[in-house]
Amino acid sequence: MPAITVADVTALARVPEPGPTDLDRRVRSVTTAPVGYEGEGFPVRRAFAGVDLRDLDPFLHMDQMGEVEYAPGEPKGTPWHPHRGFETVTYIIDGTFEHMDSHGGGGTISDGDTQWMTAGSGLLHIERPPEALVASGGLFHGLQLWVNLPKAEKWVEPKYQDLRAADAALLTTGDGGALIRVIAGELAGHAGPGSTRTPMAMMHATISPGAQLRLPWRRDFNALVYVLSGAGSIGPDGQPIETGQLVVLGPGDVVTVNGARHQESRLAGLDVVVLGGLPIQEPVAWAGPFVMNTKAEVMAAFEDYQKGKLGVIPATYVPHGDLGGASS
Repeated sequence: MPAITVADVTALARVPEPGPTDLDRRVRSVTTAPVGYEGEGFPVRRAFAGVDLRDLDPFLHMDQMGEVEYAPGEPKGTPWHPHRGFETVTYIIDGTFEHMDSHGGGGTISDGDTQWMTAGSGLLHIERPPEALVASGGLFHGLQLWVNLPKAEKWVEPKYQDLRAADAALLTTGDGGALIRVIAGELAGHAGPGSTRTPMAMMHATISPGAQLRLPWRRDFNALVYVLSGAGSIGPDGQPIETGQLVVLGPGDVVTVNGARHQESRLAGLDVVVLGGLPIQEPVAWAGPFVMNTKAEVMAAFEDYQKGKLGVIPATYVPHGDLGGASS
């Protein structure tokens, strides 16, 4: 996976070894993501399917997009759609995605880049592969995470963050057996570039075959580990894990993940995303693209969308294949 690599991991700062009294987080559950389709029909794994929202809090939803090798003409995205009440985080591992929203945010993200959109009070947005990629086809692989906002933050002004791959903090373990990319939050004094309204951490780690990763983890955060690819084990009891599985961990100070000695030949090792956040512990009312605290607030969001109050498609938007004017 090309999402941020380095020539010599041993030159990076090291994650400190946990202390003798630090508690390893034990496995509470392991679930396997079912396969589905999103947007205009691109394949996804529903990483959080079947997991209680109370175990995920402050996270709501996560899709692993691909990994898929598109033929020419096949790449797909999402049509224009609304959001209110939460944040979307799109992390691209392979390939390229374009973003545009009705609040002026937009940009193109590629290998290792992240777009962080705070929907807040509401907007419209679209995500799609660039026209050149549609024409040529190619590899596409990414992740989209939904992060809830507390009641006091659900009506904030929308915001867009363009996080470049080069801005991620990079660390390794004492023996250089793992590469950790800090996208948001803090690890051993090194902060990721993402600015979060909900206290949280998001990291992508590649663990070499036979190597071990032990991450110090805030005790007041929950801890989730999702396997992007590869095989290994997790926790003090060595629970086996593989591609497409989500692990919910119990309380403690340390997240321990081991890479299996034998991986598929195409893989550099075990790739995982590690997530943690401070639970919001508020009621969640959720329907489609809106996540609020009450059913009445969700119904109001649908009404506002139908009335055009969540924004309009920018006049500068040009659909793929349109050589002339903007869409209506």
